[in-house]
Amino acid sequence: MTERRRIVIVGGVAAGMSAATRLRRLDETAEITVVERGAEVSIATCGMPYLIGGAIPEREGLLLQTPARLRARFALDVRVRTTALEIDRAAHQLLVEGPGGIERLPYDELVLATGAVPVRPAIPGAERARVLRDLADLDGIVAALDGARDIVVLGGGFVGVEVVENLHARGLRVALVQRAPQLLTGFDPEMVAPLAEAMIAAGVELHLGAEASLIDDDRVVLDHGTVLPADVVIAAIGVRPDARLARAAGLALGPAGGVLVDHEFRTSDPAIRAVGDVAEKADAVLGGTRSIPLGGPANLHGRLVADAIAGLPVHAAPSIGVAIVGAFGITAALAGAGEARLRELGRPHRVIHTHPLHHAGYYPGGEAMSLKLLVDPDDDRILGAQAVGGAGVDRRIDVIATAARGGIPASGLAQLELAYAPQYGSAKDPVNMLGYVADDRRSGERAIQWHELDDAIAAGARLLDVRGADQLAEGLIPGAEWIPVEELRGRMDELRGTPLVVHCRVGQGAHTAVRLLEAHGLDVVNLDGGYVTWRAGQAARALAGELRLVAQNGENR
Repeated sequence: MTERRRIVIVGGVAAGMSAATRLRRLDETAEITVVERGAEVSIATCGMPYLIGGAIPEREGLLLQTPARLRARFALDVRVRTTALEIDRAAHQLLVEGPGGIERLPYDELVLATGAVPVRPAIPGAERARVLRDLADLDGIVAALDGARDIVVLGGGFVGVEVVENLHARGLRVALVQRAPQLLTGFDPEMVAPLAEAMIAAGVELHLGAEASLIDDDRVVLDHGTVLPADVVIAAIGVRPDARLARAAGLALGPAGGVLVDHEFRTSDPAIRAVGDVAEKADAVLGGTRSIPLGGPANLHGRLVADAIAGLPVHAAPSIGVAIVGAFGITAALAGAGEARLRELGRPHRVIHTHPLHHAGYYPGGEAMSLKLLVDPDDDRILGAQAVGGAGVDRRIDVIATAARGGIPASGLAQLELAYAPQYGSAKDPVNMLGYVADDRRSGERAIQWHELDDAIAAGARLLDVRGADQLAEGLIPGAEWIPVEELRGRMDELRGTPLVVHCRVGQGAHTAVRLLEAHGLDVVNLDGGYVTWRAGQAARALAGELRLVAQNGENR
């Protein structure tokens, strides 16, 4: 590159700074200006909840770079406390206002990395709710917590759950209010019931299926009349793309309100590109575009947009959407689409639940996890996955997401060669086991889900519990008949003539029973994931129903 080009980047956090530093490494001659309305750049925003709880002890630990260091190392003109006001597309100029007043910055290429803005509840007193998006927000929350006792968090998504855990770690009394009847709505309800139970056991007050209707100086009133004392209110009900600058400039926006871009991140104006949370991402599973406000894609796309500006070949792959959160001893991770979303869209899918230990069962200290795989029944493609439990959850979701990115089908998970030693995994890794079940289902084994069981029984099916006697103390599904696998061959005649649903503890013993019964000509299906999945589903229903009832009763805490 020989021309001295002028590159202006709006936004100095993940995507913006990744773009600026990568571009400098590719082009030493370009004039690169970064405009950031906040007081700092290169902030580790995902770490902010952990400063509240003390896991990150010093605020400075969240500052990855400073304007001075960026100028010294990369010769970047980084302007903090500077707001982008308007894009003059015809003149190729960006109007900004900073400490020195209003200025016009000419550009050859403009990159919008303005991120996302927190959603505030549209209720009286909403201005009293604090949000957590930048260090100024964090400073305000930490200061407000001094002397506080009762905290209300609005929103049970990733940030809300992390904030609740860290407030709890400070010894504060915390209530979480979530409009949906479950936490973490990207997950399916039976998968995140253990997190809700862990929060309740720790003393967090959950209000699921409820909304705040009023925020006063020292209380929050919910829509069903419940009154919660609140010295501090934190709103974590989600974010939306900060596309105000793009919208005012007339750039094309997508269905989620983000900026539409092509595979090289060009907007509807070829001189303007957009990356990070402000830009919509192509959806690798469902097609179309959606908002995926995650740090990984933001940093990657920041790097790729620099490559595109430098003239390197770039083709951004559609996003799967891989995320993880840990709180109260539970880790929850997901990739792709969930069952609820697929059902909502009418998209055909096959569901698989398993409940392995994170390493070999004979080695001490194995921690249980629940895995869920969503599969296209026509082509065996991985549509989504969820993993919840303790140790090993992160590893399994990353393996499945990588397989999905590489085009490996669900049954192909059985053939992955994964590292094994008894303290790390099993000879048949939990990911391999998902592949075995996927292959069985692809080959014709029939299964129903926990939420389909009542309808199957109402239609006349008999429910058989084939667990060993030592497992029955864990609990029983109402109406089930107990016949252990070992006794089935001698009792075939009494099972004929009626459709059968077979369950064991987690599905493996029931698979053996299903193959045996099918071999004798019986009409039989497996209850996917067995008793453990069914119990988690019932827990999700009970949590939503009971906690919603508390709100409807209008009780004060």
